[in-house]
Amino acid sequence: MLELAGTRVDAVSVAGLETCIQLPSHKLAFDIGRGPRSAVGLSTVCFSHSHVDHMGGIAHHVATRSLLGMAPPTYLVPSEMVDAFHALLDAFRRVDQSDMPCTVIPAVPGEDVSLTKGRFIRPFRAVHTIPAVGYGLWRTQTKLRPELVGASQEEIRAAVARDEEVAIETPVPLVAFTGDSRIEVVDQESVVRQAKLLIMEVTFLDDRVDAQRARENGHIHLDEVIERADLFENEAILMTHLSARYRYEEALKILDARLPEKLKARTTLLPRPDWVA
Repeated sequence: MLELAGTRVDAVSVAGLETCIQLPSHKLAFDIGRGPRSAVGLSTVCFSHSHVDHMGGIAHHVATRSLLGMAPPTYLVPSEMVDAFHALLDAFRRVDQSDMPCTVIPAVPGEDVSLTKGRFIRPFRAVHTIPAVGYGLWRTQTKLRPELVGASQEEIRAAVARDEEVAIETPVPLVAFTGDSRIEVVDQESVVRQAKLLIMEVTFLDDRVDAQRARENGHIHLDEVIERADLFENEAILMTHLSARYRYEEALKILDARLPEKLKARTTLLPRPDWVA
């Protein structure tokens, strides 16, 4: 379990094999991978796209929650894939002969989905080989109106007595998850650059697969991140989706040698699961 920029993260992500990013404090996961047991307790899953390594464990998640008497989960799915997602679940219902109840919400870029306690999800467009989205997790924060900042308590009480609004609600981006995407997601989406915690796929690190081949496969190369080092305002960056061709210790050395200092101090490479060599 990691804790980055005030958010606990329990995650596994290896390119082509499995991606499931869990935020336990928010009862939320981005993608479901093979369906880890620890994700069963999370009631909302936001799917970035429909490749099997990101969506393969869906039947396990919904069926296990039903078996344990938990409330039906909510799934956000890229709008282009909703019909196919329903068809997939219907096939599992037929072979399992069970209901597998759940709520499916189309993930439309820019359309907010409310969670609880002043939090909401806002999808954004990712750039992959199939329709894909990323997600921002936002919190609504109440602040004094700018003109009242620094005012005395008496002045604020007087404004309230005049039935004036003294506070405004401001959305604050807590987490951004790119899903699988080309580097354009950094250029195009301010939440990716500004969220306190950025969870970003960086699949390739050196010339074993160059940036052009990474782009052709819909992924990000470390070269492209380095070129944009000045854009990242995030408090912490979690790099995920590392290609299985890199050994973890080797990948750490590459990042240490290549990342600019302005990024190095804020960057964590997601640890490799034990079952990957």
